[in-house]
Amino acid sequence: MARWESPGTPAAAEPVVEDVDVGRAELVPDRDRTRAWTLLIDGAPQSHVDLDDPAHLSFEYQRRLGHVIDLAAPPGRPVQAVHLGGGALTLARYLAATRPRSTQQVVERDAALVQLVRRELPLDPGARIRVRSTDARAGLAKVPDGWADLIVADVFSGARTPAHLTSAEFLDEVRRALAPGGVYAANLADGPPLAHLRGQIATAAARFAELALVADPAVLRGKRFGNAVLVASDRPLPVAELTRRAASDPQPARVEHGRALADFTGGAAPVTDAAAVDSPAPPPSVFR
Repeated sequence: MARWESPGTPAAAEPVVEDVDVGRAELVPDRDRTRAWTLLIDGAPQSHVDLDDPAHLSFEYQRRLGHVIDLAAPPGRPVQAVHLGGGALTLARYLAATRPRSTQQVVERDAALVQLVRRELPLDPGARIRVRSTDARAGLAKVPDGWADLIVADVFSGARTPAHLTSAEFLDEVRRALAPGGVYAANLADGPPLAHLRGQIATAAARFAELALVADPAVLRGKRFGNAVLVASDRPLPVAELTRRAASDPQPARVEHGRALADFTGGAAPVTDAAAVDSPAPPPSVFR
């Protein structure tokens, strides 16, 4: 367990390693940021948290989700948010820091991981963040109709999104829980030939009027495995501002929407519960 001297300069932190429900969790200190940590599950990076600066987002996909959070409502306005998948609670901390007085529900199935994160990376006691340890879809079913201004899905089990979180029926639950004009954002992962990603876009298009996709151009061209952030709503999305922010990131991303995004699906069919499968596993080289 990491310990710090008080007062004075923090002592060198050491990694924290524990077995949790889904595998072996490691909290590795960031040598460049005094109280920042990276969470790995079975060697795969999951989250990065800076306890001194929760508005700092280190991972590129989390920065892209941060842009969605920033643009989901006028700056600083509190929102009601649901996070499906918790990890180290990075995005919940970010939203609490950037939108004070927001009310958030986090659904994270791994109760042992939640305990580890709460102990080693404690939440701001003033943040209105409630964490439930249950399956993401089961937890979503308990959210009241129309409660959420924002729903963020970032659920991975063994580096794969479970099948039951990829279907049109799952998105029906998302729509039920969203307030009118609410925003849904999902972290997706895929590689060539991008069949999973195309299917997820087609599924969202069958349930939402407006879509946008944010990803590295190399991922969109099917050149490598990587993350893509899907954004959906029944109101017009701030595509121009999202495009500007994504392009100015340290790892620039492209935003697809409208006809170009429809064409990208290549005729893929919406996914149903009966046909859903887990997202593809990343190649081992991704985490080297």
